[in-house]
Parts: sequence; structure tokens; C-alpha cells
Amino acid sequence: MSKDKVQIFDTTLRDGEQVPGCKLDAEQKLVIAERLDELGVDIIEAGFPISSPGDFKSVAEISDLVKNATVCGLTRAVKKDIEVAAEALKSAKRPRIHTGIGTSDSHIKYKFNSNRDAIIERAVSAVSYAKTFVEDVEFYAEDAGRTDNEFLARVCEAVVKAGATVLNIPDTTGYCLPDEYGAKMKYLRENVKGIDKATLSCHCHNDLGLATANSIAGVINGARQIECTINGIGERAGNTSLEEVVMILRQHPSLNLDTNINSKLLYSTSQMVSQKMGMIVQPNKAIVGANAFAHSSGIHQDGVIKNRETYEIIDPSDVGVNESSIVLTARSGRAALAYRAKLVGFELTKLQLDDVYQEFLKFADEHKEITDEDIPKIIEATNLNIESVS
Repeated sequence: MSKDKVQIFDTTLRDGEQVPGCKLDAEQKLVIAERLDELGVDIIEAGFPISSPGDFKSVAEISDLVKNATVCGLTRAVKKDIEVAAEALKSAKRPRIHTGIGTSDSHIKYKFNSNRDAIIERAVSAVSYAKTFVEDVEFYAEDAGRTDNEFLARVCEAVVKAGATVLNIPDTTGYCLPDEYGAKMKYLRENVKGIDKATLSCHCHNDLGLATANSIAGVINGARQIECTINGIGERAGNTSLEEVVMILRQHPSLNLDTNINSKLLYSTSQMVSQKMGMIVQPNKAIVGANAFAHSSGIHQDGVIKNRETYEIIDPSDVGVNESSIVLTARSGRAALAYRAKLVGFELTKLQLDDVYQEFLKFADEHKEITDEDIPKIIEATNLNIESVS
């Protein structure tokens, strides 16, 4: 059975770059955009063209550079924004304008000092105007996560009628629970007239640590685009992590969903973005963190050495990591010590291992982590005259 395709909309260069201290120059943006295209991202949100001359230039240059992905520019529901975005996207092979407006009662009242009917009118006007420049128009209903479903459906129906090809349903504040967000997608799919003419899209923030879970709930309930960033970077607590949603879909074939992402480039792409943005990837980050395939507990190490799948559901090579890491610490067992000793040329018998292990524990209690260079010193300290066979 062929799998349904979930489009990956990467907003590392727009939402991701909004992180304080993460400003990229034009050259860095081009390098990342080229890698995202190579990675297999379907849509690259290149920036917010009207926000600054630099952003306009970056979107224009990325439009020139990208060979395969759709290039997208963000706008508000403002004519001038849309005109500037259209100009920046002029050379893109597949241009998309991403326009929209807040739809929650909070946004309508406090941000726009407006009412629901006026918001629908502005939304339709923006989509209609964007449609005069490009065929592919994505509409975002900002704060959709806290928007009443019935009103959200009215907005979506109106903008689809005006020509929107994608409906972005953002959980802007990261408030929704997965069941709520999934139910919202299901409601729209069942209650928006003409919904078959548009793609539903998930754009989730991580304020409560639920961005990935919400995005997966969204696609299970009919969305076919996920908006995400490399390493989950983004405003406040960040966005949905690209590498997480890609590997969740791949590791759960029963969902019958997949992406075009070349997962073997995930780790190197993560490292590239981290380096260029100056944002360290937390060691325990899923999929691409330094500890994602590292084992220091003796029980886990023994299991992984016997069969990797006892404690790893992903083959490290599938995401571009060379191999699992057996890290020697005071919590490591004999199996791990024997394994690492063999890698540096010492084949220990069971009796030798017992003696070396006692010396190892003394050393490990005084050091945070034991390196390959430490192993010969530990063996030498036993006075067993064990020679390297390498």
C-alpha cells in the first residue's frame, strides 16, 4: 500500500531565525537553504520580505538558488506586505505567499480592536490579492489553537473560496493538548466546504513541550503539511522539530504516512544549523543530540552490545550518525569495558577482565568519563602484563 505524503514546510530561516541572538547573514541563509533543498524539504519559508531590506534580499537570493523546493515569503494581511513578498519571490521556480491574520477572540479584541466579520473580510481580501501574484497562497489563522472551531471553519471556508491552497492552523502559543489539536483538524476536515481544494497544515509551538505530539495528532487527523524547524528552534520554547516528526512517521509504518526527507542528512544538517546560528543542541535532544545514541548504564550497554535494538529503535546510520556510543563511566559494567578495551587492542580473558574492572571502578570514581587513552593506563595499573594485540 502506498503511503500518504506529508509535506515538510521548513521555517528555520523565518520562525527559527526569530530566536534572540540567532541572526543569520545572507550568505549563511543561502548555505542553509541549499542544504534544506538537498535534504528534501518541500517548502522553504525563506523570510518575511517587508520586515527589512536584508530579509527581502535573502528571500530574493534564495528564490534564485533553490532548485526543487517551493520558496515561501511571509506577510501580514496587508497589501504592501503582499506586494513586497511577490517582488522578492519573482525568480522562484515555485513561489508561495503566506499571508494571514489572528482569529482568536483574544487577537481580534486586543490586537486588532475588531470583530469577527471584519477579520473574515480582511482574510479574504489578503488571499484574493496574493492570488493575483502567485497561484500558491497559504493562509495562516494565527492563534487557531485558541480559536473557536465553528468560527475557524467559517474563516477557512471563506479563504478557500478566495483561492487559498493551504490552510495553516497554528497553535501559536503551544496551548493545545494533542487530542484537542487533532480534533480541531478533524472538525475542519468535516465542516469546511471545499476543504478538498486545500491542504491542512500544522504549525505548532513548544511552550508546553507538545509541539511534536500536536503535529503528529494533526496529520493523523487529516493534515498533510507540517511546519517545523531544524533542531526545533523558534520563538520562546521553539517550534516543532523537523527531525522528530520525520522519524516518528518513518518509525511508525502503521500510520501509513511518510515524507520526502533524506534522513541520512539529518544529523549533519542539525550540526550545520547549530553552528551557523550559535544555538547549541541540547545533548539529550531526540534524534540529533549528542546522547541520542549514547549508552552509559551497564544494563543498557550490555543489551546494546548483544543486540542494538534492545535499547535503540532507530539505527543511528539512518539519521547520519556513524554508530552508537558506549560511554565508560562509573555506572558501566564489565561488558562495556571489555567492548571498549577490544576496540583499542586489548582482548581480555574473563579472569583478566575481573581484575581490570576493579581498577577501572577506582579510576571511574575519580573521573567523569573514561577515554580510549585511559584504558591502557588502567590495564597497566593492574600489573597483569596484558599486551595489546593491535
